[in-house]
Amino acid sequence: MSHRFADKIALITGSSRGIGRAAALAFAKEGAALIGVHYTANADAADTTVRDIEALGVKAVAVEADFRHGKDAADSLWAQFSEAALTEMGSTALDILVNNAGIAPALPLKQTSEAVFDEVMTINYKAPFFLMQAVADHIRDNGRIINVSTGFTRIAAPTHPAYAGSKGALETLTLALAPEFAGRGITVNAVLPGVTETDMNAEWLASPDARAGAEALSVFSRVGRAEDVADVIAFLASNDARWTTGQMIDATGGARI
Repeated sequence: MSHRFADKIALITGSSRGIGRAAALAFAKEGAALIGVHYTANADAADTTVRDIEALGVKAVAVEADFRHGKDAADSLWAQFSEAALTEMGSTALDILVNNAGIAPALPLKQTSEAVFDEVMTINYKAPFFLMQAVADHIRDNGRIINVSTGFTRIAAPTHPAYAGSKGALETLTLALAPEFAGRGITVNAVLPGVTETDMNAEWLASPDARAGAEALSVFSRVGRAEDVADVIAFLASNDARWTTGQMIDATGGARI
């Protein structure tokens, strides 16, 4: 078995389900030391993910934070996780941060209220911004920061303008921060998933017409799996990606190329 993440401490937001959960399990299968499983409301899902990680012989801890509260939530999340890391590992150091949590309301321009816009920007951009600020002094040399964006920054998405805009901001931030962290060998990259088989997409993908349309987007003529994206995240989190930073890595399955 590969141990690319031996002795590594990772925190993955939105990791009780979907892509975040798949990334957590990918890290665990390759020998991570401790994984923080962040969730917003579904404690049962987070506990299940923690148990599945522990079944692989890796320590894990569930941490709750509602990113609708922006900086306060980011600071609370880091405080909770650093305390747990100190207890479990004797250190508050961090090796890998994956900013995966997000929401994607399907609302066109005219139907997007200010409240919805603010919520999307707070969860998808403001909270990751301040979480990176909170952990900046704790990430060890040669660490990794990976932001999960969306293929909708490359493909026009008039059904999701607020979502696409928030992720565009996150990509710009990824580029802006890469030089700041580079002095310590820390890389900062973004992954752009396409339509992926997750709980968040389950309802609309249940429609045969919607699924057919989603499958047609990819040159592989299928909907992505969480593991497809998680494996790209795992690559960027590994030493194999040490010479890659400030990049937006497309993981859409070749959507509309």
